[in-house]
Amino acid sequence: MGGGQPQVVTTNTAPWKGQQKYLLKGFDMAEKMFNQVPDYYPGETVAGFDPLQTMAQEGAANYITGERAGKQQQYAEQALLRGLSGQTGIPTSVSNRLISGQVGEYNPFSSSQYSDLLAGNVRTGAGTPYQAMADALSGDVVDRLQSSILPSIRQQQVMYQPGGSSRSALEQNKAVTSAVKQGLTTPLAQMYSNAYQTAQGMRLPASSLYADAYQQAQGRILPTAQQSLDQQIKAMGMYPSIMAAPLSMYGALGDIGAQRRALTQATMDADMARYQYQATAPQQALSNYMNAIQGNYGGQSYQTSPGKSALDQASQILGLAGSAAMLAGGIPPVPSDRRIKNNIVPEGSKWKGLNVYSFNYIGDDTPRRGVMAQEAEVLYPHAVHEVGGIKFVDYGAI
Repeated sequence: MGGGQPQVVTTNTAPWKGQQKYLLKGFDMAEKMFNQVPDYYPGETVAGFDPLQTMAQEGAANYITGERAGKQQQYAEQALLRGLSGQTGIPTSVSNRLISGQVGEYNPFSSSQYSDLLAGNVRTGAGTPYQAMADALSGDVVDRLQSSILPSIRQQQVMYQPGGSSRSALEQNKAVTSAVKQGLTTPLAQMYSNAYQTAQGMRLPASSLYADAYQQAQGRILPTAQQSLDQQIKAMGMYPSIMAAPLSMYGALGDIGAQRRALTQATMDADMARYQYQATAPQQALSNYMNAIQGNYGGQSYQTSPGKSALDQASQILGLAGSAAMLAGGIPPVPSDRRIKNNIVPEGSKWKGLNVYSFNYIGDDTPRRGVMAQEAEVLYPHAVHEVGGIKFVDYGAI
């Protein structure tokens, strides 16, 4: 048993000829473009801070680290410490007066006058109305003594006792004493007695007035202190908003700057996109061109396998023919499948409407004549059978 001829199967998948010149042109353009790398965008790609943003940043930084914010914080801390320690923030003089129950602002008298009223005192010193009245009475008594009483006594002494005597001195003293008693001492005693009675009568009203004023003063201590604390608490509540007010304004200014910066960045992005489009336009055009002419660029593949010997081919064909004969039950059909034939040459003649060919079976050099099963199947489908994947023609059925 010898080996047969090797079987070679060649598949050609090259592009069609009309396409080839366009593909060659595209390949040439791609090679040139590969060596021409576009430059990177030459301009700025990131927008810097807008001037308003810079202004807002500087303003916020200067405010936070500056003297103004420091003083606000210092005052707020002082107010907080006063509140925690129970200090009211009322001036010390007013606070002391309220705490001690001093009532000067609640009555029309000074402290010394109030003391005199409560004690029933009558002041007779200089500057008082009693002193003025006493001076007036004293002056009147002196004038009377000098103008009438004493001159009259001297005249009588000269007339009756020339040269005078100790008795005359006694008369003068007696006259002076009487005048002082009648014109000065008695009126002053009566005046002071009336003033004393009046002062004593003022003690109870003054005490009642002082008590009322004292109650008012005491009643103002807690409300005033509470009001001061309430004001401090309210001020502390307003402190954060007041402290942050400038920062919010700087923030608003920064937001405006951010919008302007975004617009600048959008303009730069548009410029970069335009540059990128122009720089890559040739590559995009080539891509579009290749997509338009794309197809199977093709190639060749080869498959080689050892062929069967003539004896193997004949045995296979006879075996299939025997099987076909058993199926037909009569004259064995002839294997006429084009796929098992080689050196197929049409003779130019016909037999019952079918072309006649000369050929030999693959692996068998014996010349043969006959029809092709694929053609006979069209006109005489009942005469064509398939056994083991091979088509047979029943010539007796044609």
